[in-house]
Amino acid sequence: MSLLDASTSRASACFDDPALIASTAQRAVAQADVCEVHEGHLRLPLQPVHGTAAREVRIAWRLHGPAAAPCVAVLGGISADRQVSGPTGWWLQQTGEGGALDTRHWRVLGIDWLDAEQLGAPAVETSDQAQALAGVLDALCIPRLHALVGASYGAMVGLAFAARDPRRVARLIAIAGAHRSHPLAAALRAVQREIVRLALDGGDAARGVALARQLAMIGYRSPRELGKRFAAAPTLTDAGVRVAAQDWLDAAGQSFARRFEPQRFVALSESIDLHRIAPEDVRVPTTLIGFGTDQLVPLADLCALQRGLGAPCELHVLDSDYGHDAFLKEHVTLGALLRAALAQTETCRA
Repeated sequence: MSLLDASTSRASACFDDPALIASTAQRAVAQADVCEVHEGHLRLPLQPVHGTAAREVRIAWRLHGPAAAPCVAVLGGISADRQVSGPTGWWLQQTGEGGALDTRHWRVLGIDWLDAEQLGAPAVETSDQAQALAGVLDALCIPRLHALVGASYGAMVGLAFAARDPRRVARLIAIAGAHRSHPLAAALRAVQREIVRLALDGGDAARGVALARQLAMIGYRSPRELGKRFAAAPTLTDAGVRVAAQDWLDAAGQSFARRFEPQRFVALSESIDLHRIAPEDVRVPTTLIGFGTDQLVPLADLCALQRGLGAPCELHVLDSDYGHDAFLKEHVTLGALLRAALAQTETCRA
């Protein structure tokens, strides 16, 4: 069975001998001198927190940038994937030309999240995702990251990784994520999951995922933004009263339901709420970035994390209309903070 199936836009390699995993993976990475985009799948053993035995899992990864450039792992929310950069990348504003993580100057690594079904376990933890990232780094012969940039769920996984493998990352940049799931946010997600389960029982899973996403969107954004955008009076239709935000919510829910399976949504939502890291276990220099209007990750939690962290830590608080989603919206201000944090870090080359 192949341990590393690596495919890129211009080159591909398949490694069939487990004994050669390290050396062949190194050759695959070295090819980035010629081809700057590599992506593929790894088959690696992983011991789930809630599993009874180690299990071989298939982990999707993507590496974009010059081979000689410092490597930065970039992890996003539960709906993000390995496609961080490029024309369809979810963080093109930061990884594109002129961005803080411009892939002409940085080597950006992204992975797809694992879910409980892939692990053969009743639940997936952020530490399971951290273990998967460590396995990818091993296979690609990247001994240490210049930085790990995580936003939302990715910030939680970043904290778990820093607690698990502090020597493998020179700096953690955690955006809109803390050491725990706040009870208010957990309550919202619990209702979202029940909506999905009810829809599954009723045979309309896509509708359930769409409604759960609509509820999530209300939590992601701030009352200030919703007040500005949707101040129009409700209208009375044949179907009942329709409020100004409903077209926006419907579009967001339908778009999400088209690309997200209900069981995967439930598993990753549960993973957020299972997340618990002791701040003192994070022994990596850290930059925390939060948003004053974030309903899901309140500043009190970030302050508690900063006070308890087991390494030097700075906290930056931005004001934004966009609440939790500001990491996807405040490109200029956030980019400046990312540049400053990356500049503080000792250069580490894979």
